[in-house]
Amino acid sequence: MVQRRQARRFARVRDDLGCNLSQDELLTALTTPDVHVANTAFSGLELADVAADGTVFENVAFRGCTFERVNLSTCTFTDVLFSGCRFVRCDLGRSWLNRVDFRSCSAPGLSFLKGRLTGVSLVDSQLAYADFSEASVDQLVASETKLAEASFHATRLRRVALERCDLSLATFFRTSLSGVDLSTCDISGLRVSSDLRELRGAVIDPDQAAELMGLLGIKIKEDEWH
Repeated sequence: MVQRRQARRFARVRDDLGCNLSQDELLTALTTPDVHVANTAFSGLELADVAADGTVFENVAFRGCTFERVNLSTCTFTDVLFSGCRFVRCDLGRSWLNRVDFRSCSAPGLSFLKGRLTGVSLVDSQLAYADFSEASVDQLVASETKLAEASFHATRLRRVALERCDLSLATFFRTSLSGVDLSTCDISGLRVSSDLRELRGAVIDPDQAAELMGLLGIKIKEDEWH
């Protein structure tokens, strides 16, 4: 049996954290400039067509919540857990995510454009088409997460760990993957520069190397048995 390492957690949120804020109070906070939302948990919350105004979230847990067309850009998240949440056409661009965990979330196309991510965990989540372009990332841990066709254009990556993630057709133009272990991930159709400069220093397995050779127009001759 293959033993899997326990996914890294960054968010310092207690499992027994209770709800100390109603949905109406949260809506008021979101639309009031620079308000702090702290020390509370939400379960089954449904938010739609809301735009936050620089809200600061600290020590907050969202469990089984749905966010639809919610604009959370320019917000700050510190010690925040999203567990079993669903995001539909939402924006986290230009936000700071500091010690934030996404667990079993569905968030296709979620935007982190020009955001700052410091200590973020993505576990068993769906983030296909997510946009990390021009973001600054320091300590990102992702495991068993779908990042197919995600965009990492001109993204600054530091201390990134990826395990069994789907990166098929993801874009990494002008983003260095040096030191990143991709050996357990699906990198088929990875979109990088024609000279593969973004992959210099990355760790890959032999099968992945053979596929990348194909991108360079190099054919590997197979052994012939007579």
